Amino acid sequence: MDARSDRNAIPLAVDLDGTLIATDLLWEGLFSLLRKNPFYLLLVPVWLAGGAARLKCEIASRIDIDPAALPYRGPLLARLQTERADGRKLILATGTPRKFAEAIAAHLGIFDEVLATDGRHNLTSSRKREALIAAYGDGGFDYAGNSRHDLAVFEAARSSIVVAPDRKAARYQIAHSCETLPGQKPGISAVLKMLRVHQWLKNGLVAVPVVVSHQYLDANLIRQCILAFVSFSAVASAIYILNDFFDLALDRQHPTKRHRPFASGALSIPFGLVSIAVLLVIGILTALFCPPPFLGVLVGYMVLTTAYSLCLKRMLLIDVLTLAGLYTVRVLGGAAATQVGVSFWLLAFSIFFFLSLALVKRYVELRTSALSPGERIAGRGYRTEDQEIIAQAGMASAFSSALVLALYMNSEAVRELYPHAWVMWPLPPIILYMTMRVWILARRDEMHDDPVVFIVRDWRSQIVVAIGAMLLVGGAL
Repeated sequence: MDARSDRNAIPLAVDLDGTLIATDLLWEGLFSLLRKNPFYLLLVPVWLAGGAARLKCEIASRIDIDPAALPYRGPLLARLQTERADGRKLILATGTPRKFAEAIAAHLGIFDEVLATDGRHNLTSSRKREALIAAYGDGGFDYAGNSRHDLAVFEAARSSIVVAPDRKAARYQIAHSCETLPGQKPGISAVLKMLRVHQWLKNGLVAVPVVVSHQYLDANLIRQCILAFVSFSAVASAIYILNDFFDLALDRQHPTKRHRPFASGALSIPFGLVSIAVLLVIGILTALFCPPPFLGVLVGYMVLTTAYSLCLKRMLLIDVLTLAGLYTVRVLGGAAATQVGVSFWLLAFSIFFFLSLALVKRYVELRTSALSPGERIAGRGYRTEDQEIIAQAGMASAFSSALVLALYMNSEAVRELYPHAWVMWPLPPIILYMTMRVWILARRDEMHDDPVVFIVRDWRSQIVVAIGAMLLVGGAL
């Protein structure tokens, strides 16, 4: 008997979470369940009191997964397909609930047997070891795993394959010279994508009250703006991570969002949870150095963004109104941090301007989604036939923002703040140019899915913003 035949006579058992797939279905299932109904969180402690097996199966009984969309580890999957073609018996041995495990096994079509968690036994560590020994004997199987929970199984296997190991599994691999299939280590780019650093630009709105009040040379106010910016940015990144957890299944169906760190498996959900905790601590501690009203605004922002992630984003029109409101909350946060008042004019302009941009975002999503008439966009409350009304509402909001600005130009408040207010009269046409160009490009399918990011990156928009800033300065001189 040659070496290959001898190897094929020994079955190969393969772990699922973290090994065959670069994610953990327990965490994914929990967030999918909470997305379905946040009040399930009240039942989680009850289920957990009955043991890990009950928790897993209670979650699995209430949700479904899409096996085709999961982030499989390509090198391991290719190897398993080759092993299967050579006639080797493959076993999927996992602590994942049987419902999920069997769905994945049916999708891949390479496993001869599935050993998984049922309602009574959580098939991890020593329980998995006992199940494999009972079926194939001590040393009668090979095993591929990735974590400290697999160490007991490694000890009972004839030989082990350590896949994308955690710290303890890596130590085992070195000590026993096991075969290893290293995972792709996340770099700084993955962490930056997780944080959505480019979205921090939106938090620059905290400086608007200081700028429009002409107090931008006050060192104390600048310091307060920086603190507010850091606080909002940390909290916003935490909420973005949480939002990614709730949207994992939807992101994997999206042409670009499927490359996000958690959807692709580049970063683990536990890493994201730790990051959320660290970011919230940073955001709240920084807020404590600002006047007390700022912390109230920040907490309101956290509640509103969390509600948006859980349910508001799926509500027709409520979602875009919420997005527009979140931009305005940043302006209010800047006012609270610096104790500089904001006018009715500024808030009215902000609502209309950012509502237009929020509607652009939804319009682009509808344009880029392959939907049949009457079908809703995944995770949203919109259908294909809504494109025209969204575009009309968005352009009407853009014109309304320009109208508010034009009326402001003729108000008593402007004459008090700007000695040469006539210099600023080109501002309303500039706002119209910027917003109408965004809408035209959206209709041409030439728009980034986030119009704010587009404006920041687009050189023409940068020039327009610079001209607008110069007009403001000219009016104030």
